[in-house]
Amino acid sequence: MKLWGGRFTKETNQLVHNFNESLTFDQKFYRQDIEGSIAHVKMLAKQGILSDKDREDIVKGLEDIRKELDSGKLVISSDSGYEDIHSFVEGTLTERIGEAGKRLHTGRSRNDQVALDMKLYARDEIDEIEGLVKNLLQELLTIMEANTDTFMPGFTHLQKAQPITLAHHMGAYFEMFSRDRSRLSDIRRRMNYCPLGSGALAGTTYPLDRAYTAELLGFSGPTLNSMDAVSDRDYLIELLSALSIISMHLSRFCEEIIIWNTNEYQFVELDDSYSTGSSIMPQKKNPDIAELIRGKSGRVYGGLVSLLTTMKGIPLAYNKDMQEDKELTFDVIDTVKGCLALFTGMISSMSFRKDMMEASAKKGFTNATDAADYLVNKGVAFRDAHGIVGQLVLLCIKKGIALDDLSLEEYKKISPVFEEDVYEAISMKTCVEKRVTVGGPGEAAMKSVIEIYRKQLEAESLL
Repeated sequence: MKLWGGRFTKETNQLVHNFNESLTFDQKFYRQDIEGSIAHVKMLAKQGILSDKDREDIVKGLEDIRKELDSGKLVISSDSGYEDIHSFVEGTLTERIGEAGKRLHTGRSRNDQVALDMKLYARDEIDEIEGLVKNLLQELLTIMEANTDTFMPGFTHLQKAQPITLAHHMGAYFEMFSRDRSRLSDIRRRMNYCPLGSGALAGTTYPLDRAYTAELLGFSGPTLNSMDAVSDRDYLIELLSALSIISMHLSRFCEEIIIWNTNEYQFVELDDSYSTGSSIMPQKKNPDIAELIRGKSGRVYGGLVSLLTTMKGIPLAYNKDMQEDKELTFDVIDTVKGCLALFTGMISSMSFRKDMMEASAKKGFTNATDAADYLVNKGVAFRDAHGIVGQLVLLCIKKGIALDDLSLEEYKKISPVFEEDVYEAISMKTCVEKRVTVGGPGEAAMKSVIEIYRKQLEAESLL
């Protein structure tokens, strides 16, 4: 069944039909299509455009179709002859209830119908993704709470720089994913206006109550321009952008886990359930899940670029090009949801080698800046202190030891200012706990921030 054809004298070429149809993929939002149709019919009856009898028959028919699709009793076949999910639902309904089914589409176009379906679908998916991000944040918070005194090197240029804690490192990702969660909420709020009632592009002559339809569907109100309502997908571009940023953050995190999992670092031990082996090298335990999540970021970016490219040359109003928004959006959403779930499981089962982390921080001379600050506090100019500590580091490199392992005699040989208290000043614990400003790695500062994070997660919603 097609929703058009009266002015055509020939059947559609089969290749044209195959190229034009979208049922193979837009069936994914059959629930949203039926939900929107039920709201539309209720509004039509309220306005006296449909009879109460037609409303009851149509609503029941639609609810039965939804139940049967949910259970698998009714199957959407690709060779059914239907163009899209809209024609499938309307055609199936008409077959079942007769003439009343033909009135379903009164005051509506597929243009505003598909715009509604896509918004409803995106909104539902945003809610689910936001929940997945929240689960990840909760796991990060758990790791932070347990590791406020787990010392490790902080890096710049992938070179060991200054000592921090694992809690502080995880806190950086907590901030990133918190912003990701906030972006999802912003997008949801901005897109939450109902396009139904916009018609093909110029509204309709029927006395529709668009505000009532919007209310039934949980929108903040109706869209205010019918052309814009049916012809833009900027909310999807925003969503794919936000999902690309999430994917980028996941990729960065995975890159670090991959590095930390190497024999050279040994900071983490991945659980066997989130690792794979080699077909030829029996000793291997590969971080394949982390690598795949990292790799799928390119797939997600591709969806965003594809949609931007599709939309950039489309004149107002609706054009068929916009059908291309669906498959790539579905794929990006499913990809990111899978990555978030797997990543959260991976880090929740991963163990941290605290001894290796602290040893790495010491051997990487991450306390060198604190040694220079020690001299400054003794009256030495910072530039001179910088040069003195540089000489000490060079000596340590030659001897293959850390600053903590130099004798006091060796310290004094380079600068007589050094005293026994230098060892306390450059200990990992001192170096970290002296950094007490908000946002720093010191335990007191970290615990204060953790409390803020906990309250954020306990809040009902970001909206």
